[in-house]
Amino acid sequence: MSFWNRLTLTQGLGWLKGGLLKGMAIAMVCLSLWGWSLPAQALPPGNPIVNPEALLRYSLPIDNSEVRKLQSSLEDITTQLRANRRWGSVVSDIKQAYSILNDRPAQLLASIPDDKKPQAEAIIEKLKTGVEQLQTSAEAKDKEQTRSQRSDLLTLVSRLEELMVQKFPYEVPEAYSNLPQLKGRATVVAKTDHGDLTIVLDGYSAPVTAGNFVDLVQRGFYDGLKFTRAEDSYVLQIGDPPGSEVGFIDPATKKYRSVPLEILVKGDKEPLYGITLEDAGRYLDQPVLPFSAYGALAMARPGEDPNGGSSQFFFFLFEPELTPAGLNLLDGRYAIFGFVTEGREVLEKLKAGDTIESMKVVDGLDNLVEPKAA
Repeated sequence: MSFWNRLTLTQGLGWLKGGLLKGMAIAMVCLSLWGWSLPAQALPPGNPIVNPEALLRYSLPIDNSEVRKLQSSLEDITTQLRANRRWGSVVSDIKQAYSILNDRPAQLLASIPDDKKPQAEAIIEKLKTGVEQLQTSAEAKDKEQTRSQRSDLLTLVSRLEELMVQKFPYEVPEAYSNLPQLKGRATVVAKTDHGDLTIVLDGYSAPVTAGNFVDLVQRGFYDGLKFTRAEDSYVLQIGDPPGSEVGFIDPATKKYRSVPLEILVKGDKEPLYGITLEDAGRYLDQPVLPFSAYGALAMARPGEDPNGGSSQFFFFLFEPELTPAGLNLLDGRYAIFGFVTEGREVLEKLKAGDTIESMKVVDGLDNLVEPKAA
């Protein structure tokens, strides 16, 4: 990738492109070449979640089974619509959502702080109305209207779930207090040659990585920089500043700002720092933020230095063949800290030499915690 192990990553992903019939054997070759070892039982069945908004919903640090059931029932509608003739299953999903909203609002509100309950109640009422309209569209077998209404409802579910987060769930190690931290979510709009990208950053899963990015956006660091792209690769990278430096030099310290590899594993209470999951011997563990969605945003780093990241990041241009469940060559090796949620068609057009004209934090800047003075 760019100046860091470009050839190795590009070849590995390119070889996997050949298809799943050869992919399993080729993947083992790639893993061997990279010095990886992967137990056979690390290949569980199932399909990864490929929707970035769904991944962001599931990554919220909340514990409310009813809202997860509500979310799941609405998300399942798309799966049923792809099968074309499963309108009975779609209606069943809608009825489940309606039942939760009408019969169990107290359980939904149980996770909401008192000062946010009026806002949550208003969202629940909008959801009730929306689900009724969705049912009408489903009964009429109007596929496009059903898809559109379902998307609007899930946006409301996301807002409801975000209200359930009562505090930042853990303490970031003191060793990283000299770095900016994002204690929550933030939204960034990037203006490019081909249009705008909307990026949601997840500080719950990667507060140091996301905080560094927000800080650099605020400094205007990325404005005017050009994209780089490894030949025949599935990443689009940017963040290499002009001149001999390969990262951000903090004007306050006159030193290269190093950002540690930061990966939150499902089931863990806080991220793992400074080591890949493979090096930690955690072959079977899955990150909360996986490389399974087009436009995943991840920190680039030197191949042999997990703590060498700085300003360079990349978008992962997802293809299903590269991310079979349980065999993703990037999960646990690079840190995802956000996803493109709007502008996929723009990202598909971008290439090496194109420019980020400007970046701006449009929401969540109040979640940025400035670093402690040395």
